[in-house]
Amino acid sequence: MVMRFEWRTSLCAADFPATAYETLRLGVSDHTPFNNLGWLCAAEQALAEDQRLHILLGWEAAELRLCLPLVASRERFAGVPFRVLHHLGYPLADRLALLSLLGGEDMHEALLLIRQRLPHALLQLNELSEPAGEESAVTAWMARSSTAERRLSCRVPVHLISEADHQEVSGDPRYKLRRARKRIAACGAQIRRITPDALSMAALLQTISEVEAVSWKGDEGVGIFATARSRQWIERAFTALAGQGLVRVVMLELNGRCISYRLGLLEQGRLYDYNLAFLPQYADLGSGRVLLEEWIRWGLDEHWHWIDASRVSLENSSHQLHERMTGQLEHWRWSFYSWRPSGLALGLALRIWYRCKPAVQQWRARRANKKPAALVQPVAITPEGGHASPSHSQR
Repeated sequence: MVMRFEWRTSLCAADFPATAYETLRLGVSDHTPFNNLGWLCAAEQALAEDQRLHILLGWEAAELRLCLPLVASRERFAGVPFRVLHHLGYPLADRLALLSLLGGEDMHEALLLIRQRLPHALLQLNELSEPAGEESAVTAWMARSSTAERRLSCRVPVHLISEADHQEVSGDPRYKLRRARKRIAACGAQIRRITPDALSMAALLQTISEVEAVSWKGDEGVGIFATARSRQWIERAFTALAGQGLVRVVMLELNGRCISYRLGLLEQGRLYDYNLAFLPQYADLGSGRVLLEEWIRWGLDEHWHWIDASRVSLENSSHQLHERMTGQLEHWRWSFYSWRPSGLALGLALRIWYRCKPAVQQWRARRANKKPAALVQPVAITPEGGHASPSHSQR
């Protein structure tokens, strides 16, 4: 059957085919809450003035087979502006599925349509997960690009909830958990499980944003509430998802005040551990580990299947789920450089960099070894499995 493609400019419009979109989303096996229309509409409403949304839909008769929302903007590389396309949701969406059920030839036609309507130097799709043993729908785009790169973004630790979780964890995590519980009990703090709805979400977000603001994330400006744009996005997205019953929070309270929390999204039995923060004066409690254990206990009570870290750093991740993980999921970044002069230039620069990178790294290592010991700065280890930035580690 012949595919029919069309362009839209808004996911929030009254005439957007929301029902067909949801059918497509549920038909893609690795979809996540970050593919949810509520999340993406919030992302659309938080776009900057210089960003434009273009949505490519692919129809087979009355069935939606492709929805690819792309944000066009200009980014600077070595001080030079280039036109770049990103999937809507970047950089706060921790894991995305490509909502496509198209075959190779139809995906090729989709790429040609994108290039015709949206001339660009680089098309980049971040945080795409791929079902094990299946080829990505965008694999065919690599051979049709001047330069293409498939790069691992991170390996996310996941924990399969099982009957064994009724027993106390073994090894070093057991003693860390016991010590943390004793400290928490000694100060009189209590753990709460919260399933907010759309009405209560605003007050809850205000509470946790106040904790984040005085935490190390607030000090370094890397939290999910750090900017007016990200705050607007998060507030609208979580309110929409709470209205669908997808938000979960575990919170540690002392005298009625939140001193630590973990914020997550639950869909189809999988809990995505999205964000955490704690008041600095209670950093020694070890509350993050205890609240992670509370996720697992909650999962046992309500028959969840998985606890995911949502996203972590590719190297040196400090997420506490590494202590409990039963497996890992990979996130990939796909970069497709066009045949336009700008795309050829960027692709050539990338290839040159990869040729020079080993020599540059060796030079940097030699230079670092020659520095006097007194000049070497200590590496800051973030406590509680915290994030280094809102787009490149666990939030």
